[in-house]
Amino acid sequence: MRCSPAVTAAIGVVAVLLPFSNAKAQQADTVRAQVVDTTGGPELSLAQAMSIAQKNNPDHLRIVEERRTAVAKRRSAYGALLPRADAQLQGLYLAQGSTLLSGFAQGNGSNSVQSSYFIGLTYNVGTSTFLNPKIEQANVRAADADVSNSVSVTRSQIAQDYFTVLGDQAKAQLEDSLIANAQTALQLAKAKLAVGSGISLDVSKAEVNLGTQEVAAIKAKNQVAIDRLTLFQHMGVQQPQNSRLTTTYEVKAPSFTVDSVLALARADNPALEAARTRDESAKLGIRAAKGTYLPTLQVSTGLGGYTNRYTNSGFLVNQAAAGVRSCLVQDSIRVGAGLASQSAQCGSLNADGTLPAAQAAAIRTSNSAFPFGFTKQPFQLTATLSLPIFDNFQREQRVEEASAARNDALYVIRAQELKTTATVTSGYLTLQAQAQQVALQERTAVQAREALRLAEERYRVGLAPFLDVSDARSQFEQAESDRINAVYDFHKAFAALEAAVGRPLR
Repeated sequence: MRCSPAVTAAIGVVAVLLPFSNAKAQQADTVRAQVVDTTGGPELSLAQAMSIAQKNNPDHLRIVEERRTAVAKRRSAYGALLPRADAQLQGLYLAQGSTLLSGFAQGNGSNSVQSSYFIGLTYNVGTSTFLNPKIEQANVRAADADVSNSVSVTRSQIAQDYFTVLGDQAKAQLEDSLIANAQTALQLAKAKLAVGSGISLDVSKAEVNLGTQEVAAIKAKNQVAIDRLTLFQHMGVQQPQNSRLTTTYEVKAPSFTVDSVLALARADNPALEAARTRDESAKLGIRAAKGTYLPTLQVSTGLGGYTNRYTNSGFLVNQAAAGVRSCLVQDSIRVGAGLASQSAQCGSLNADGTLPAAQAAAIRTSNSAFPFGFTKQPFQLTATLSLPIFDNFQREQRVEEASAARNDALYVIRAQELKTTATVTSGYLTLQAQAQQVALQERTAVQAREALRLAEERYRVGLAPFLDVSDARSQFEQAESDRINAVYDFHKAFAALEAAVGRPLR
C-alpha cells in the first residue's frame, strides 16, 4: 500500500522532530536528581553556610553577648570572697575665722591647707558570700546551654533556607525543560499544520502553553532570587555574586528509632539543659534567702595620715612667742608668791620679745609638711557582727520569692520536657512520612513522564488530539513539582528533627 504525498511529508517532519523531543524528555529526566547550583561563582556548602551564620547572625550573636554578662556576674561573685580595698587622698583649704563644732566655736587664726590619705581593707562575710559563686556558676552553664540552643536553632534555620533555595532551583530547571518541550510541541503543531495533517487550533494551544510555561519559569527564577536573599539574610552577610550551593543529601528512610532520638534529646537538648541548670540556681537562691536569718561579719582595717600647714608661717612663730611670754608671766607670779621659778621650762625670748632665730626657723620648717609630709595615724581594726532582729518581713518576702522562683523553674523543666518529647516525636513521624511521600512521588513522576511521552507519540502519528498532550504535560509538571517538593521537604523535616533533638543526626 502506498502513502499519499501529504502523509509522507508529515511522517518526514515527525522523523526530524522526534530526536529533539526525546532530547527534551531526557533533559526533564535530569531534574529527577537533586539539583545543585551550576552558575559560575564561589561555592557555598551547607556546612560553610552554617559556620558563617554562627559568626554573623545578629540574633545568635545577641545570645552570645548575654553569656558575657553571666560570666561577669560569676567573676564578681568570686571576687566577693576577697576583701575590698579602697584608697583615698583628700585636700582641704580652711580660711581664717571661727567654726561651730558640736555647739562650740573653734577659731582659726590663719588660713590653712590640709591633706590626708587612707588605705583600707573591708571584708564582708555572710551566707550569700559563699552561695553566690555557685549560683552564678549555674547561671553561666545555663547561658552556655542558651548559646548551644541558639546554635541549633540557627543551623536549622540555615538548613531550611538552604534546601528551600535548592528546591527552587530544581523547580526553575524543571520549568526551563518544560519550555523546551513546549517549543518542540509548537514546532510539531506548525509542521503538521503546514502539511495539512494538523489544525490551527492546535498551533494556538501550543503557543498559549509556551507562553504560560515562560511565565511559570520567570516566577520560578524570581522565587530562587528571593529565597537566596532570605538565606544570606539569616547568615548575616551580603549575598556574593553568583554563589553556588553545592551540598546534596540522599533521601533515605531514618535508620534510627523514635526512642533513640528521644533519649538523645533528653540527654543533650540545650533548651532542656538550660532549664535544668536554672533550676539548680533557683535551689541555691532559696538557701541564700534563708541565709539572711544568719549573722554577717564585717572586718575593716586601714592606714592613714594627715598634714596641716598655715599659709602664714609668722602666725605660728608669733603664737609660740606669745606662749613663752605667757609662761614667763605665770612664772613671775609664782616667784612673787614665794614658789620656785620654772622659767627654764618656758624657753627664752630675744630682748625685743621675739623668739630666737633658730627656734623660729624650726617652727617654720615644721609648717612645711603639706601636701605629702604625712603624719601617720594609729593602726585601727574594726570587727562588726550584725544580726537583724526585725526587718519589716523583708527576709520572709525574699524566701517566698526564692521559693516561687524554684517552682517556676520546675514548671519550665516540665514544660520543656513535654515540648521536647512532642516536637521530637512529631518530627520523627513527619520524617518517616516524608520518606514515604518521596517514594510515592518518584513513582508518580515516572508514570506522568511516561504518559507525556505516549501522548506526544500518539499526537505525532495523529492518533490523539493536542489537548491530550497539553493535559499530559500539566500532569507531568504537577507530578515533577510535587516530587521536588517531597524531596526537599524531607531534608527540611530532617533539619527540623535535628533542631528538636539539639544535635546533628547525619
